[in-house]
Amino acid sequence: MPDDLYQRYQAAHRTHQAHIRTCTRCTDTARCPDGQRLFEAFARLQDAFLARQRDQRRR
Repeated sequence: MPDDLYQRYQAAHRTHQAHIRTCTRCTDTARCPDGQRLFEAFARLQDAFLARQRDQRRR
C-alpha cells in the first residue's frame, strides 16, 4: 500500500505546480497569497516526509 504521507506530499507538489503555471502574480522570487499557502503546505508535508525517512534509516 502506498505511503499516505508521501501521497499527500506529492499531491501538494502537483497542486502548487499547477497553480504557478497559471498564476500571473507568482514568480521565482515572489508568490501571491494562494501560491504562498500552497507552497507552505507542500513544504510542510515534504519536511514531515523527509524527517520520517531519516528517522526510519536511523533505526
